Amino acid sequence: MNDSPRPAGTARSAPDGLLPALPNTDLKLAMAASGALFSGYVLVHMLGNLKVYQGAQKFDAYAELLRTAGAPVLPRGTVLWAARGVRLFRVDNPHTKPLPFWEWMIREVQARYPDTVFLSEAFTRPKVMYRLAKVGFSQSYTYFTWRHTRREFEEYLTELTTTAPKDFFRPHFFVNTPDINPVFLQTSGRPGFLIRAALAATLAGLWGVYNGFELCEGRAVPGKEEYLDSEKYEIRAWDWDRPGNIIPEVTQLNAIRKLNPALHSHHGITFLRSDAEGVLLFEKATPDRSNVLLIAIGLDPNREQGVSFEIPHWRFGVPEGTAFEADDLVGGVQERWDGPS
Repeated sequence: MNDSPRPAGTARSAPDGLLPALPNTDLKLAMAASGALFSGYVLVHMLGNLKVYQGAQKFDAYAELLRTAGAPVLPRGTVLWAARGVRLFRVDNPHTKPLPFWEWMIREVQARYPDTVFLSEAFTRPKVMYRLAKVGFSQSYTYFTWRHTRREFEEYLTELTTTAPKDFFRPHFFVNTPDINPVFLQTSGRPGFLIRAALAATLAGLWGVYNGFELCEGRAVPGKEEYLDSEKYEIRAWDWDRPGNIIPEVTQLNAIRKLNPALHSHHGITFLRSDAEGVLLFEKATPDRSNVLLIAIGLDPNREQGVSFEIPHWRFGVPEGTAFEADDLVGGVQERWDGPS
C-alpha cells in the first residue's frame, strides 16, 4: 500500500469503462457547481410551495408559471415534465383534439427532446388512428384486444404489414387496459391469459399489460368490459404471489423477446398453412433472416391442440426434405425436424 501524498492537481486513475480521469480541482469544481444547481432548485421550489400560505390564487399562479415555462416557443407544460426526465407520454383520446395541434406539439417537443415517445390511446376509426400516426405519434393502441380467431389475426397483421400503414403506424398490442377487461379474459381462466400474452409478445414489436393481468385478474362488471372493483375508483392491495399467476411465463416471454431481434417488430411475419384452424402458425424473421422463429399458438383455452405443418424449405434456401435442428425456446430443448423428401 502506497501512503505517499498525491501532488495537488494531479489526475486520479479511473477504472476501465468509466469516465476519463479528471484533475482533483476539476472534480471539486464540478461537484460545487452541481451542488449549487440542485440547492437552487430546491430553494426555488421551497419558496414556490410556501405560496400555499398566501392563498389559492397565489399558489395557482405559481403552478401556472411552471406549466407555461418556455411558452409560446414550447407547448404548455412540456418544459416542466421534460426537465423532470419524463420521456414517455400516453395521450388519452387524442382523436378528440385537432390533429394540427398534435402535429405542432410533437414536432416542437421532439426537436428539443428527440427521445420523447408519444403513445396514442385512441380506439376509433382506422383512418383516424392512422392519421394520428402520420402527424407524429410514436406508438398506437390497436384493435388487437378484439381479435380472436386465426382468420382475424391473419387479416389484421396483413393489413398492418403490407398496406400503407406499414410505413408509419407502429402498433402497441395491449392485452388489457384500465378501461378494457376483454370478454375473452373474463371467462377463459389462466390458459386464456397465457394465450393472449403469447400472441401479443410474438405478433408485435411492442406489447403491454395493465396491472392485474399477470395475476389473471378477470372479474368483471356483469355484461361489460369493465373491471369489478376497478382501480379507477379505488385503491387495491395486490398479492403478487397469489396462486395461479403467470409472472414466470411473462418473464420468460420477455427474455425470449430480448434475445430474438425478429420479435422486436411486427414486420417480418409470414403466416403458414396448418391442419388446425384453432392454431395460429407463423414465422417471424429479421430482414436478413439471421434470426428466424416458427411460432404456434393454440387459440382455444379449453383444450390442447396438436398441429401438423410443412416447413417452407424454400424460404431457407435448402432442398425439400432437408432436416432442421430446432431450438425449443419455451421448453429449452433441441429437436430435429424431418420431413418428406
